[in-house]
Amino acid sequence: MSAQIEAEVWRERARAARAEQDMAGADEAIAKAARLAPADPLTAFLRAQSAYELGHPAAALFAEAVRLWPENPDVLRNHALALASEGQPAEAERVLGRALAARPDWLDGQRVLAGLRYSHGDAETYDAGFAEAVRLQPRHQGLWLGWFTLRAQQRDWPAARRILDEATVHLGETRALAIARAFLASESGDMDDAQSRLAALADVEDDFLALCRIRTALRAGNAAAARDLALPLTATRLAGQVWPYLSTAWRLLGDPRAAWLDGGIDGDPVLHGVLDPGLSVTELAELAALLRRLHTAALPYAEQSVRGGTQTDRSILLRHEPLLATARAKLMKALQGFVASLPPIDPRHPVLGRPRGGLQISGSWSVRLAAGGFNVTHSHPVGWLSAVLYVALPEDSSPAPAGALHLGAPPPELGLDLAPYKVIQPRTGHLVVFPSILWHGTYPFAAGERLNIAFDVVPTSA
Repeated sequence: MSAQIEAEVWRERARAARAEQDMAGADEAIAKAARLAPADPLTAFLRAQSAYELGHPAAALFAEAVRLWPENPDVLRNHALALASEGQPAEAERVLGRALAARPDWLDGQRVLAGLRYSHGDAETYDAGFAEAVRLQPRHQGLWLGWFTLRAQQRDWPAARRILDEATVHLGETRALAIARAFLASESGDMDDAQSRLAALADVEDDFLALCRIRTALRAGNAAAARDLALPLTATRLAGQVWPYLSTAWRLLGDPRAAWLDGGIDGDPVLHGVLDPGLSVTELAELAALLRRLHTAALPYAEQSVRGGTQTDRSILLRHEPLLATARAKLMKALQGFVASLPPIDPRHPVLGRPRGGLQISGSWSVRLAAGGFNVTHSHPVGWLSAVLYVALPEDSSPAPAGALHLGAPPPELGLDLAPYKVIQPRTGHLVVFPSILWHGTYPFAAGERLNIAFDVVPTSA
């Protein structure tokens, strides 16, 4: 067997191990492939990516992958991310800056550069790359919309409006810009303008616009219209995003289907669990110390739900540290017990209709909040069950519900008078689990530190 063919065999073994979330086994297999085929660009990229995801130093591996595969922008982007994760954000910006000077319309590169700048403390000029790019390529609609999205994620409506106005000067009123203006009008509270713009787009089929229509209907107090817009979409690729809005509409209408969708075990108003995964006081203290070392950013990424704190990158429960592997095993065992306690399978239900076999992590991260920090209300459209482990909590005398998790209340910017189904005061070492499609967020607290591990799981047989 030639070295190249043997390397391909090891690459396939790495792929199979990754599918089983055996990250150490995958890393060992891809390392063997790299030794057999050191000049193969794909193998070099996968070797670097494996090291990066496990939390090992990977910047040098990515640099070699870039040398072997310079035309692949994903390799270059991940090289920059690895540099930033290893305490070299300035070098990461230089790497991306050189590439963007040659190709300013590289949208992914512009987004990553803006995200790195913002997360390392530049909350004012983080989007300067987009500003320069549209100056060079003023008729590139994707650049204008990417820039608009950055400012919209920060709810900086005046800046977002200026971007659309300038884009219109160069492009005219395109359909994409018209959709963005409808979104801007709705989210910034100009309901008359939003409804007028949405009416003008009545014949346009667009996923982003569909969600905008639902949110606008709820803002306008028309729960029936929101229900009618949302219900057909539960059978489409938008289902994960639409279910929480449908729940909200049903609750506002007094529809018993809200209880069917959200109702919990033994008559509880919401499906959830508060579990003890069995982590010792020593394990939790060591876990807290490890997590603090991984929170290196100054600000959260713009698209994240964190306010007044930071969120880690990569999937934290798939890293190489033995302590995280121990925590993962205990957390997954606790979740398996929760799944076993769920009500009977209901094929119509987006949560209870899913398989009840094995579980796989679909994303995991840590959130560290400081005084005044909180998570804005959101949901996790691609998960099945979401969970949060409380690793360290503030010694705060603030009255409840400071620092608590709330389940079921819609985002406050919709202006709806719906209370949470449940408000859960966290306790160190406890694991709270709930459906990923359920609205959830946290209340600010006055002082101290709130440190957790949050993650989503999906059935392995899905």
